Amino acid sequence: MNPVVWIAVVILAVAVVGWIVWSVGKQSEGQLSSLRQEMQNSLAAQNQAITSQITSQLSGQINSLMLSVNQQLGQVRQELQTGVANTSQLASDAQREVAQKLQSSTEALLQMSQKIGQVQQTSQDLSKATQTLQSILGGAKTRGTLGEVTLERLLQDALPQSAYATQYRFPSTGSIVDAIVRSGDRVLSIDSKFPLEAYRRVIETGEESRREFSLAVRKHADAIADKYILPHESTFDYALMFVPSEGVYYELLMTQDTKYGRLDEYCRGKRVFPVSPNTFYACLNAVAISLQGQKIEENARQLLAGMTGLQKQFEAFTAVYEKIGGHLRHAQQCYEEADTKLLRTRNSLEQMSQGALPESSSKALEPTPN
Repeated sequence: MNPVVWIAVVILAVAVVGWIVWSVGKQSEGQLSSLRQEMQNSLAAQNQAITSQITSQLSGQINSLMLSVNQQLGQVRQELQTGVANTSQLASDAQREVAQKLQSSTEALLQMSQKIGQVQQTSQDLSKATQTLQSILGGAKTRGTLGEVTLERLLQDALPQSAYATQYRFPSTGSIVDAIVRSGDRVLSIDSKFPLEAYRRVIETGEESRREFSLAVRKHADAIADKYILPHESTFDYALMFVPSEGVYYELLMTQDTKYGRLDEYCRGKRVFPVSPNTFYACLNAVAISLQGQKIEENARQLLAGMTGLQKQFEAFTAVYEKIGGHLRHAQQCYEEADTKLLRTRNSLEQMSQGALPESSSKALEPTPN
């Protein structure tokens, strides 16, 4: 029974006892004492029974609670042990992963250091190359060195050595042109001393030096036309101005002024055609194809000349063949006549062997006039 119920029963019993005491207040003291004693004994017995039951129930509940707590503690202890083991494994895996990451980072840093070293070396090489280029383009005496080297390399790549010449001197004037290209009996003059220092000033100071650049290129075109277009020296009626850079060539095409117009049109008016490395190489390929065509034409002329000689030889052979044929026909006729005479002689000999010499045989022995 629930302890609360028992407490309620006890309170109710006390109330009943109080009411009975109040109702028999005038009874005798002996009866009251006896009744009180009985009530006390009854209450003591009920109290003891209730206490025993409550103690038994509390003891069972405490035992169940202790058992449940022990089981939960065992589970917690096992989970803690498992968690500690997992934590150790996780810590080991984490340490291993961190070590791998550190190694990868170290390798990446090492590769980065190597790349930085290569970039620094490349930068130093580029700086040296820039200084070399500046030294080449720095003075008027060496301004054509870059163009001459580039021009010669392009000629070597595109044409056979017999089709061009460098530093060619014209006998009549003594002028020396950087290169010529031979096409049949005529030559094409090519100049490579482009005024690069004027272009460099345009790059350094901007549009302020554009007019000076245009003036330098026009003077250079006039000089090429005067010195290298020499029809009496078997040159073509035009020459090439070699520009050793595509960027400089583009600036030449885009430059113009109010007095002379576009710079490239002025050059063409002087029969001087500016060419960049790419356009010049295309021109050389066209020249190479033309040279191949000329070679094929020359071979065809030689073949035609050989055919003409062969025809004459065939005609001579025909005459000799016809003469031999006449001799063979005459020999055949002589053979046939000799064979006839031999037959007659054989017949006469047969008749003579028989003791008779017929008249016909004697006539056969007579010589036949030719």
